[in-house]
Amino acid sequence: MKVGLCGMTPEEIMEVVSDTSFTFQHALRVANSIYKKRMTDIREIPEVPKILKELLASTCFTGISPPSNEERSTDGSVKYIFVNCDGLYYESVFIPDARRNTICVSTQSGCRMGCPFCATGRYGFHGNLSVRDIINQVIGIPEADKINHVVFMGMGEPMDNLENVLKACKILTAEWGVSIAVRNVTVSTVGIEPAVGEFLEKSSCNLTLSLYSALPEERAAIIPSENKFPFREIIDLMKKHDSEKRRRMTIAYVMVKDVNDSGRNLDELKKLISGSRIRVNLIPYHRLPGGTLESSPIDKMLFFKHELVSAGISASIRISRGEDVSAACGLLASGLNKTG
Repeated sequence: MKVGLCGMTPEEIMEVVSDTSFTFQHALRVANSIYKKRMTDIREIPEVPKILKELLASTCFTGISPPSNEERSTDGSVKYIFVNCDGLYYESVFIPDARRNTICVSTQSGCRMGCPFCATGRYGFHGNLSVRDIINQVIGIPEADKINHVVFMGMGEPMDNLENVLKACKILTAEWGVSIAVRNVTVSTVGIEPAVGEFLEKSSCNLTLSLYSALPEERAAIIPSENKFPFREIIDLMKKHDSEKRRRMTIAYVMVKDVNDSGRNLDELKKLISGSRIRVNLIPYHRLPGGTLESSPIDKMLFFKHELVSAGISASIRISRGEDVSAACGLLASGLNKTG
C-alpha cells in the first residue's frame, strides 16, 4: 500500500527510499515540491534523478487531495468539506481579507469536549486527523497560494491531538515546508493541561484559550473540561510565556446575551488578565439549529471592548464570516450529520 508524503519531514522522506544515492538534498526538493509547489505527481518533481523518482513513486504518492465539496458564502468565505482515506469527514474555512488570507483548519473529525454551544461537539467524536489531513487543508485547496495565516480553530480540540498538531505546526512554519511565519499560526484550545504546557514548550506558534466565562462555576456548566483542567492554570501558563515577543496569547470570549455578558463577567475577566500581555477577542455567538440562545448585542460587545481597553487590556471584536454556510465560529459540522 502506497504512503502519502504530505505530512512527512525531509528526514522521513529520505527514509522512504533505501537507495543510497537518494540524498538529503533530494528529500528537501521533494518536500519543497509538495509543500510550496503543491505538485501532485512525483514524477514531475524537478532536480531529482528519474530513477529515484520512479523508486519513490513505486511506494508513495504526494498525498495532496482536493476537498470533496465546498460551500461559498456571500462574504467571500469558502467552507471546504474533506473526506480522508478512513472515511472521516471534516471541514475547513478559507477566509479572504484585504491584507490577510486565513485558512481555519480542523484537527479532528468531530470533538469529544462536549461543549453544548458548539455544533462540532453535537456531531460527536469520530477520530483524530493525521498530519497529512491537517496540512492538506492548507495546500489542497484552490486558494493555497494566497494563504498567509493559519488558525487551528476548526473541528476538534487541538490539544487532544497534540502530537499531530505539533508536527503540522512544524511543517507549516519550516523553511522546507509551507513557510508561513510562526507569528501567523494560531492554535486554539479549551484548555487541556498538561498538553498546553507541552505545546508552549515545544512550539513558538500563538495560543488562544476559548474561555466563555471567567467565573469557574459558570464555565464548568458549559465547558466540561473545566472540571478537570481549571482555566486559571491555563492562564498561569500563558502568563509564564507571554513575555515571548513573537508569540501572541489570546482569550477568545464568545458573548451570549444575558448569560456571560454581565458586569460581574466583565470585572472577573479584567481581574484575570490585568497586568499581562494577553489579548481578548470578543466573538458573537452563533445560534445553533433549534437553539434559543442569542448573541450579545453589538452595543454590549462594544462596551466590553471599551472597558477592557480602558483597563489596559488589548481587545477586539471578531467580525463574523461565513455564517450563511455554517462556517462561522461554533457552526462547523452542523451539516455533517446529513453526510458523515
